Amino acid sequence: MKRVIAMQKLNINEIFYSIQGEGYRVGTPNIFIRLTGCNKQCPFCDTDYNKGTWYYLGELREYIQQHFPCKNIIWTGGEPTLQLNNEITKYFNDYGYYQAIESNGINEIPDYIDYISISPKGEINCNIKQVNEIRLLYPYFFNNQLISNLKCKYDNLYLSPAFNDFKPNYDNINKCIQLIKENPKWKLSIQIHKLIDIK
Repeated sequence: MKRVIAMQKLNINEIFYSIQGEGYRVGTPNIFIRLTGCNKQCPFCDTDYNKGTWYYLGELREYIQQHFPCKNIIWTGGEPTLQLNNEITKYFNDYGYYQAIESNGINEIPDYIDYISISPKGEINCNIKQVNEIRLLYPYFFNNQLISNLKCKYDNLYLSPAFNDFKPNYDNINKCIQLIKENPKWKLSIQIHKLIDIK
């Protein structure tokens, strides 16, 4: 059965090993697998998510096993739920990988995901019942009405100030701090990978 699943393919934009730069798991080492394709066209997106290389699952697992001393995967994009399914996430779960996902929440999240981070660009799929964190990018998506309409449960709410490429935008940072002081259930998430200029 594993052999059959290993022959499934994923179209991957890039694979790299770094630390998580934002949210609750900031500072932890992870293998980032950026999947090709997205169902949104956000003008501020910093990813060329239309280009990719096809990998068989078995080939992908062997590659990350050989190159990275880590068992933490972050599925990101683009929008990873356009390609991921329960068979794929179970395959990596069976090999002992901890799996996190960064999604816009439009599609359902597959099973066997250990940590769910949603950065909504509108309404979240009503079938998503529980997420670990919701991350909103200011000034684009801070919207208390959106949060008050959420049907899912969440553990943490993060407000993240947009940078000017890799340079901090202090107007956005200061506005985030003000909003968090006014809305104390929120926390600040600075993209530290940009501050220290790493991938």
